[in-house]
Amino acid sequence: MISFSSRTQAAIEFAADLLRQAKHTVLLTGAGISTPSGIPDFRSTGTGLWSRDEPLEVASLTTFRTAPELFFNWFHPLASQIYHAQPNPAHLALAGLEHEGLIRSTITQNVDMLHQKAGARNVIEVHGTMQTLTCTQCYHREDAAVHLGAFVEQRTLPSCSLCRQVLKPDVILFGEQLPQSAWFKAQREARQCDLMLVVGSSLEVLPAAGLPMQALDRGAHLIIVNNAPTYINARADAVFFEDVAEVIPAIAKKVLNG
Repeated sequence: MISFSSRTQAAIEFAADLLRQAKHTVLLTGAGISTPSGIPDFRSTGTGLWSRDEPLEVASLTTFRTAPELFFNWFHPLASQIYHAQPNPAHLALAGLEHEGLIRSTITQNVDMLHQKAGARNVIEVHGTMQTLTCTQCYHREDAAVHLGAFVEQRTLPSCSLCRQVLKPDVILFGEQLPQSAWFKAQREARQCDLMLVVGSSLEVLPAAGLPMQALDRGAHLIIVNNAPTYINARADAVFFEDVAEVIPAIAKKVLNG
C-alpha cells in the first residue's frame, strides 16, 4: 500500500472534493502521464528525447519531405515503445472517472493512444494521432494499424495502397499547424470547464500550454500533477509533485469511495 505524507493526503482529499463538486471537469495530459508506461518524455534532462536529438533535424515537416528515411530512423524506437505500451494506473483511473461522468473530456498532447486503450471515449488529440497515416502524394488516409506492426518489427516504411508513395503518420511535426478541429474543441472545453486537471505536462509547449489560463480566466479551478513546476503553479488550487501512477489512482479512489 502506497503511503503519502500527511500534507499530500490532505491535498488528495481536497482535490477529490473539487472533482466531486465540479460540473464540467476537463483533463489535460502531457508526456509525463505515459512515462510510467515506458514511453520517454521530450524534455527531461538526460532521458528526454530532445536531450539526445535536435528536434528540427529529425522531427520537422521539412525533414520528412526531404529525407523521410531520416525521420523514420529516429521515429522507429518511439513507435516501437508506443506499439508495445500499455496504460498505467493513471490512465486507467482517469478513464474510470470519465465512465462515472466525473471527467467530461480529455485533451492530450500525447500521440500514444494510451487514454483510448484505457477506455477513455472523449479524447481530443491536439498534437495529432498515431491512429492514421496520410499519403504525401495523393493525400489518401489509411489506418495505422495496417502498417505499424510491419514498421516496428521489420522497419518496413509505410506506403500508400493507391500510389505507393510514403505515408506520413498524422502526428504534428515541427513546422506543422495543429489539427484545427481538435484545437477548436480543446479551446471550447477549456473555456466551458469549471475544473481543469493537468497531469504530466510541463506546460511549456504553446499553444496547448495556454489552455489552463483560458480556464482560469473564466473562473475554473485548477489541479496540477507534474514532476516539475509549471508557469501556472501559483494559481492552482492544488499541486502534486508525486508519481502520477500513484497519486492519480489515490485521488480517483477518494472521489469514488470517499
